[in-house]
Amino acid sequence: MFNMTKNVVTNLLTKSSTRLYPIAVRGHFEGFRGTLVCNIDECIFCRTCMIKCPSQCIAVDNKAGTWACDAMACVYCGVCVDVCPTSCLSMTKEHRPVATEQQTIFLQGVPKKKKKEEAAAE
Repeated sequence: MFNMTKNVVTNLLTKSSTRLYPIAVRGHFEGFRGTLVCNIDECIFCRTCMIKCPSQCIAVDNKAGTWACDAMACVYCGVCVDVCPTSCLSMTKEHRPVATEQQTIFLQGVPKKKKKEEAAAE
């Protein structure tokens, strides 16, 4: 009984060892990988991100100029961001919002014409 009383008094008089979560939110640590973002205007549709993705959640169609990512399958490892030659992929510092349904990030862009195709068009 006396051992418990000593612990109760000690805990009441010392600083709390946890955060009051809704009031005190911890900031993001260095290297945090949040939501995946693609700047479709800079994308050259080379399919490197699709090939290197370990969870195979990215689908790129270079003829139609589409880029899609299954947000539920993505493990947010950042490999696609590292291998992108044009740096059109990035990760924000925000968490992806909670979802109850399947989410797919679908973007439509204009595929870049190759030099041979540009010369033939002129």
